Amino acid sequence: MAFFKDILSPWRIIRILLLLFLILGIILAIYFFAGETESEVTFGVTFSQTFTEQMGLEWKKVYIEMLDDLGVRKMRLIAYWERVESEKDNYFFDDLDWQIREARKRGVEIILAVGRKLPRWPECHIPDWARDLSESKQQERILKVIEEVVQHYRDESSIKIWQVENEPFLIGFGECPPLDKDFLDREIALVKSLDSKGRPILLTASGELSSWIQPAIKGDILGTTLYRTIWNDLLGHFKYPIPSIFYGRRADFVKWVTGIEKIFIVELQGEPWSKKMIYEISAEEQNKSMDLAAFKNIIQYTRKTGFDEAYFWGVEWWYRRKIDGDDSFWQEAKKLF
Repeated sequence: MAFFKDILSPWRIIRILLLLFLILGIILAIYFFAGETESEVTFGVTFSQTFTEQMGLEWKKVYIEMLDDLGVRKMRLIAYWERVESEKDNYFFDDLDWQIREARKRGVEIILAVGRKLPRWPECHIPDWARDLSESKQQERILKVIEEVVQHYRDESSIKIWQVENEPFLIGFGECPPLDKDFLDREIALVKSLDSKGRPILLTASGELSSWIQPAIKGDILGTTLYRTIWNDLLGHFKYPIPSIFYGRRADFVKWVTGIEKIFIVELQGEPWSKKMIYEISAEEQNKSMDLAAFKNIIQYTRKTGFDEAYFWGVEWWYRRKIDGDDSFWQEAKKLF
């Protein structure tokens, strides 16, 4: 009897539980952080007309050289609300039509991103006329513009995936209102209802700063970001001390938990990250977080994650550097496509 009292004493139970948690922690650490793999990766890019213009470039020229010189055949394009409906109820598709038409001619596969929170700063791209609307009124207008975009492009064969919003579960980044999960569900449901071809819905998540579980549950496909060197106001330039295997193991775990079948890198760092925008800093400052050696390193790092598909972030910057006299990033990227 005394033996069982000793075994079942509160302090012994606590010690046993702590030991079990320690063992579990070691097992998880080995699973997520130990080991190495290597795979063939198909690379694509994200192209932003808005960012290209901010870089002081002729966006159509950059786009054609990206397709014909680099040879890009997988691309994420963006239906910015502020461009599609810069004036209320006046929908403009000419620029996006041109991008998709030129991509189709070359057999490019397209992910088309729709919604309010979309790639590039300030994350939420809202037309001037809608900025002072209440959140509920903005949501009504967002659903309307999504409906217009999807109806306009639902018969476009080159569009393979719809992306709804960008990193919706990432908190504290960008100039955006708080996430409304019910509204996100409405957006997803709307796109599905309008697309008779049944194309999958992509949701995206930060690879380092947010959980993948919720977007994996809500979406058909999950796209993660992958950044190596970032800017932090407290630390300055900071390199994530994360082994490459972590991303692939995390993807396998999320697939097991949620049942989602496809996860890939939708935003792979291929440009500098600094305190200011790229076009506001010198080449020397840019090189502090992304020189050619770092660019080559991230390519090799990506091949060791276990993913088989990755979309680069930075093609507009590669072109800017090229016309400024340094084509090393452009030429290195050219080998990948």
